[in-house]
Amino acid sequence: MLTKEAVLKALSTVLDPDLRVDLVTLKMIEDLEVDGDTASFSIVLTTPACPLRGQIEKDARRAVQTLAGAKEVRINTISRVQSPKSVDIDTNHFNHVIAVGSGKGGVGKSTVAVALATRLAAQGAKVGLLDADIYGPNIPRMLGIDRLPEGDGPKIRTAEVMGMKVVSIGFLVQDGQPLIWRGPMLHTAIKQFLTDFDWGDLDYFVVDLPPGTGDVQLSLAQSLPISGAVVVTTPQQVSVDDAYRAISMFDKLEVPVLGIVENMAYLEMPDGSHLHVFGEAGGEHLANRAGVPFLGRIPLDPAVAQGGDIGSPATSLNVSSATSEAYDALTCTIAAEMSKTAFKQ
Repeated sequence: MLTKEAVLKALSTVLDPDLRVDLVTLKMIEDLEVDGDTASFSIVLTTPACPLRGQIEKDARRAVQTLAGAKEVRINTISRVQSPKSVDIDTNHFNHVIAVGSGKGGVGKSTVAVALATRLAAQGAKVGLLDADIYGPNIPRMLGIDRLPEGDGPKIRTAEVMGMKVVSIGFLVQDGQPLIWRGPMLHTAIKQFLTDFDWGDLDYFVVDLPPGTGDVQLSLAQSLPISGAVVVTTPQQVSVDDAYRAISMFDKLEVPVLGIVENMAYLEMPDGSHLHVFGEAGGEHLANRAGVPFLGRIPLDPAVAQGGDIGSPATSLNVSSATSEAYDALTCTIAAEMSKTAFKQ
């Protein structure tokens, strides 16, 4: 006779591939019911961007089907993002805060931030993207939006595009207007971005930081707990040197560094060979030197630059290419690291 106890015991042998802990211990099994020879239950993933979702379902189904009396297994897979570093600011709730930074400008930091946010949103996560690059806000152009929506309410409505909420200082100033602000003004602006806008309940809050190690990074770290930072560099040595300074800054601010992204790693030639325009393996060497994970390489792709210029990030999201695959893998890796961090804490 099939029983709930037997099903749970079987599921306790199924490990989450990333965390290497069984599904029962992780409390990923809910709504377990047994009706005769049919077992039904929900698997609650820690992120919707789980590349191993199919494997987890397959392993769970196989484990239960080995039980005597089990003829049918019905699995409902859902996701529920949780973090011990989640924070409530007024009516806004932020689960995972991911800061995307770099040591210097021009390395594709904003492109990586947009790619990460859009892909998480495409997987069904509730995502917010804050363009905190006060002096050089590029997110509005890259997403093809230039203003906030109209609306009355206790909080300012965010812009919404591709299933995510977006705020940038670029929405609030005239095009091309320089912002010559000192530290206190920057700190006030960051606080207002977090409190005055209606972000709602977010699974992932992606923050595109300015390049370097300045006041905005300090203000953000003081304003809310950052789950982890992604540092973007090109393979070029001058970029690597500055990225190492960014890693050191995050370390001093006690912000965990999720790892290094090597952007513009190579240009894929028509014959399939790789042209290393800015050098080779600089990001990987940096990761080894700093003792942080290497998250992967992103090719140099003219289509990505064109998509950003015309405000169409969907260009890289929907195209089957080495670049799109690299961004997909990067997003899954970062989501998995967030889940690991949440479980360890």
